[in-house]
Amino acid sequence: MARQILRSQGIEIPFVTTLHGTDITLVGKDPSFEPVITFCINESNAVTAVSESLKRDTYSHFNTTREIAVIPNFIVPADQPYQGCSNLRRRYAKDHERILCHISNFRKVKRVEDVLQIFSIVRNRIPSKLILAGDGPERNNLERLARELNIWDDVIFLGKVRDTAHVLEIADIFLLPSETESFGLAALEAMAVGVPVISSNTGGIPEVNIDGETGFLSDVGDVESMAANALKILEDGALHQSFRDNALKRSHEFALEKILPMYEAIYTQVTK
Repeated sequence: MARQILRSQGIEIPFVTTLHGTDITLVGKDPSFEPVITFCINESNAVTAVSESLKRDTYSHFNTTREIAVIPNFIVPADQPYQGCSNLRRRYAKDHERILCHISNFRKVKRVEDVLQIFSIVRNRIPSKLILAGDGPERNNLERLARELNIWDDVIFLGKVRDTAHVLEIADIFLLPSETESFGLAALEAMAVGVPVISSNTGGIPEVNIDGETGFLSDVGDVESMAANALKILEDGALHQSFRDNALKRSHEFALEKILPMYEAIYTQVTK
């Protein structure tokens, strides 16, 4: 609308729309938004999406034939695998314990209850702590479930954290069992500090987390498989280090200096 107002004054400013995922889920909750989003997509000079999965979903949900360029989210990865700050780790776990981590907004779509179920299984085999960073509508249910599973003493609720890198740096495994993710930026942030990812295989996650290399993928809700995969990594020191190295290497493919030129190319194209 703003562009059309300017156009009526003889001013032409190109408009680029980037789809992140909530664009799709919003329509799932309220179809009345569909005409508005379709209009925005069709009237944009260029459209980008953060994953091939989201691109496919957009074509299936909206009446558009506009070309969509896939430009993933970016990260600033570490130069080498993080070796771990012993003093910081000891604030949360003993030296012989492993640390599993999850970061999200604690909505149902994140399936954080699955995180607790996975941790419960892992904890029965390996002394472990679970760090949950974030807050949201499922917080009370999670605290209740932690008590029911008798893992309360080993679950650490950090609440909202501004700099999640400090949490991820001390983790041995990152858990992301989401119902759906358009990209899976949290997984990429974990990989950027050399943390293997145990995740669901939904949405854009498989485009980030490579099964059997940077972590493992399982069907949504299959907590037994996710726990088994976490144990496979944690119980084999050499394998764990290999996954850490692979995760960090993979994250470099999403480095800012590689993604930024893709956006610059889009802007150059629409301003010609």
